Amino acid sequence: MWLKWLPWKMIVRQTAQSHGFIDPLAVLSHLRRFAQPSEVHEPIELMRAGAVFHARGFMNSRIIQHNLDWVWPCWVVRQFSPSRDTFIPRAFSLTHVNLSGRNWTAVGLPGSSQFPIVDPCGLLTPWWNGWSIDAWIYANGKLLAPSRLTQVRQQFSFERGIAVETSCQWEDMALQSSVWADVVDGEFVCRLDVSGQSRQPGWLILSLRPYNPEGVSFIHSIELTDSNKCWLINDKQRAFLETPPDSHKLSAYLQGDVALLMDKPFPAEYKMACDVGMVTAAAMYKLQPDVKQTVRLSIPLADEQAQHVSRSFRPGDATRLWDQTLQNVCRLQLPDEQFVFLYDAAVRASILHSPLEIYPGPFTYKRFWFRDAAFILQALIAIGKLRLAQEVIDAFLRRQTTFGYFHSQAGEWDSNGQVLWIMNVFCKAANVRPRDAWLEPILKGAAWIIHKRMKKQGTAHDGLLPAGFSAEHLGPNDFYYWDDFWSVAGLRAAGEMLGGTARQSHAAEFAAQADDLLASIESSLLTCRDRLKRAAMPASPYRRLDSGAIGSLVAGYPLDLFEPDDPRLSDLTYYLLHKSVIDGGFFHDIIHSGINPYLTLHLAQVLMRAGDPRFIDSVRQVARLASPTGQWPEAINPRTAAGCMGDGQHIWSAAEWLMMMIRLFVIEQGDRLILAAGIFPEWLARSRPICIGPVMTSFGSIFVEVVPSGKTVRVQWKAQWHAQPPPISVRIPGFAAIGVEPSRNSVEINV
Repeated sequence: MWLKWLPWKMIVRQTAQSHGFIDPLAVLSHLRRFAQPSEVHEPIELMRAGAVFHARGFMNSRIIQHNLDWVWPCWVVRQFSPSRDTFIPRAFSLTHVNLSGRNWTAVGLPGSSQFPIVDPCGLLTPWWNGWSIDAWIYANGKLLAPSRLTQVRQQFSFERGIAVETSCQWEDMALQSSVWADVVDGEFVCRLDVSGQSRQPGWLILSLRPYNPEGVSFIHSIELTDSNKCWLINDKQRAFLETPPDSHKLSAYLQGDVALLMDKPFPAEYKMACDVGMVTAAAMYKLQPDVKQTVRLSIPLADEQAQHVSRSFRPGDATRLWDQTLQNVCRLQLPDEQFVFLYDAAVRASILHSPLEIYPGPFTYKRFWFRDAAFILQALIAIGKLRLAQEVIDAFLRRQTTFGYFHSQAGEWDSNGQVLWIMNVFCKAANVRPRDAWLEPILKGAAWIIHKRMKKQGTAHDGLLPAGFSAEHLGPNDFYYWDDFWSVAGLRAAGEMLGGTARQSHAAEFAAQADDLLASIESSLLTCRDRLKRAAMPASPYRRLDSGAIGSLVAGYPLDLFEPDDPRLSDLTYYLLHKSVIDGGFFHDIIHSGINPYLTLHLAQVLMRAGDPRFIDSVRQVARLASPTGQWPEAINPRTAAGCMGDGQHIWSAAEWLMMMIRLFVIEQGDRLILAAGIFPEWLARSRPICIGPVMTSFGSIFVEVVPSGKTVRVQWKAQWHAQPPPISVRIPGFAAIGVEPSRNSVEINV
């Protein structure tokens, strides 16, 4: 206890100044003046993650640029090569981090929290934040290393559940690889198959690499054991070679990369250690001219969480496990094959990253945020994964504090509203009341929002949530409308869920508090209208309009708090379309500095809901920006189309693609359903049926089919309603909306 009485600030200040450094506390104080006063300046969770990220970046700066003769991952090659468009000068950069190639794709099995990732050139990183395995061909004194090539082909295959297949060709050499997850002896295993062919005699090589798509990841020791069929890495992890190599080379840091030793007449080596942590290895298989050689590597991925699933499966049963998981999931049929592929890939990515706890990414973002979880859960519920959604929500309760705060990152005030909202989405879709174990957390969560609101003191933020840090990258700490809109939705959800339960006496109170908070928001927005001389909503009461205002669109999608034609939404979309959209994609200036796929789709949802056909441009642009494996990073460089921020496979983006495809057919708006409001004109011209279903809604499940035929379009649906059919209207773009009698299940439109 006595430690807190020490004069830490004075000690830090005097120590820094005595060594000629600027006073860090003065700098921090000045930085905080750019933000609104807040009880949490920066979440410790994000500061810790940022420190780890840049610590690796500092290590990269000490290693990579001094060893450019090594074989490095493709992001290094592209970012450090002055002849490439992706080149980034680094003279005054203290840390060298991946800013020009944040793209990768995870494989795995449902229920497992292990996500091996594959980069765009086939580099496999089997363990989170660990070392990698690369495949090369060496022949006639030349090395085919995929990361050095300008063209490498890659695809996402569903034949083994999910697999990433990579292929490339250079001169007279060709290389292919496939990575997937399987089950062997009740254990999850990552498989790597590599095939190579050359017109000249040479070597097919598997190489252990002390790095991954973020940078260096140390290998201090490698040993080839078990009759030369097993790599033991760092005395801990194992990788099994199905066939012993014909030759084996090892190299420590001072010798250089093992790739530099291909022509050296060194005897085979089987064990090596390196204090620097940069051991590299090459398992080499002879290539006869024009004869294809194939090798397999297996890496056990211990995962206690998923062992109960894997024990009932045999080797090769990954496909069966995925088939069972995807049974009865909502399916999409369109004439646009790419849209369907992206939908199917997003279904698998969303399920893969939801093993009881939802992860918004397999690598950089393999940690938990309520924000991402709420959006991903919305998609999982809509496609029919109700049991999985319930299990995930059950796990939410462990993160609630004694005071009712749903805590993933300190100082972020949107989480309680998000948890309560998604609980209600689940209850409506499943047609159930909240579980008994949920009642107290609902009550405490809603009460926390009420107590957290600011008192009314004649300011523009009267009655709103406090200033907070936004990991949604809206800017410095401020009174974000994003938090307030979520809190309104959460209070309304709490009131709805508690009705008819043992806690129903609180339902009216929470509904009234929701109305009061919304009134405070609207009063605050009036001050913004007077200040900005327009209706568009900024990010907070004290901000000018900028790209951070995208957060205020949440009042339209997904929360449905404002009518689609509300002038505050309409003017905001007008502003964003003219100031922050590039070729249909939303460019976020703040932190992201790239096109953000999921925020682009938020904008598209608001436009579509308002009947504005410009949503089509945004949907098409997001599809164009998808990687060959059907994935999106969090932000994308508009000039190179490569990932520039966040995780290289962003699951919130995948979930938003699912919701976009669903909302093209089925929109929930208040107490009604709107069908076919997002059908693209060219789809109707092909005279082929298009459909989706079953979609889970608040009113029940529905299957919707649109059948163009000559001069008519027939929209028909089958539904299993929870009660009476809701009011339905059919609103194909370009045609007048048609109200439908409850007894009907189809309409025909003359075109």
